[in-house]
Amino acid sequence: MTPVMIQAGGQGTRLRPFTTVLPKPLMPIGDMPVIEIVIRQLKSRGLERLYISVSHLGHLLQAVLGDGSKWGVDIKYLFEDKPLGTVGPVRCIPRPEVPFLVMNGDLLTSIDYADLYQHHLRSGAQLTVGVYECTVPVSLGVFELGPDNNITGFREKPSLHYWASMGVYVFSPEVWDIVPPNEYFGFDMLMEEVVRGALGARVYRFEGIWLDIGRPEDYERASEVFAQSRDELLPPPA
Repeated sequence: MTPVMIQAGGQGTRLRPFTTVLPKPLMPIGDMPVIEIVIRQLKSRGLERLYISVSHLGHLLQAVLGDGSKWGVDIKYLFEDKPLGTVGPVRCIPRPEVPFLVMNGDLLTSIDYADLYQHHLRSGAQLTVGVYECTVPVSLGVFELGPDNNITGFREKPSLHYWASMGVYVFSPEVWDIVPPNEYFGFDMLMEEVVRGALGARVYRFEGIWLDIGRPEDYERASEVFAQSRDELLPPPA
């Protein structure tokens, strides 16, 4: 059975004061916590073996989600005694024999996790990163300069476009191997391994709904999007 590692140990500092009393994955979107939406989506794609890494207010997550049986999944909790970063907690699970999903527990997205997984298998990569095209507006006039500081171009308030990480990945067991046990290891450190050629990595371009609820304005937007697109985001009851 394909395992899924859900990262839920962050302190959610950008969402304070809400996250002083509630872990970010338990922030309500509509009538349920955002992590419940994630769990229902995973279950609908046949992904039922879940590991949740917890730290900040982890006992609340455990109390609300229990063992996962109410959704037909099996949840095991991994308590971080110290911060392990965004990738470090994967070494807290037994070494998987097959590729496995790793994801943040506070995402609102319509991504098809099964399609992402199959994409990874077809690619032959050790790491697949879900990416989403983001637009970053620049509120200034921007110059293009030549070698003698002469003006060669000008754009008034341009927008920049980047393919950004969605916080959803597929790791082959080789990724588990390079993560140091019981040490901090962030996604940026994993990307250093990719750049130096230690891992073969590919991206999965996604163009549907994707929102990170890290900031108050993002959280408000996520609540609006869920109300508008509930049928797309939430699978029907089995």
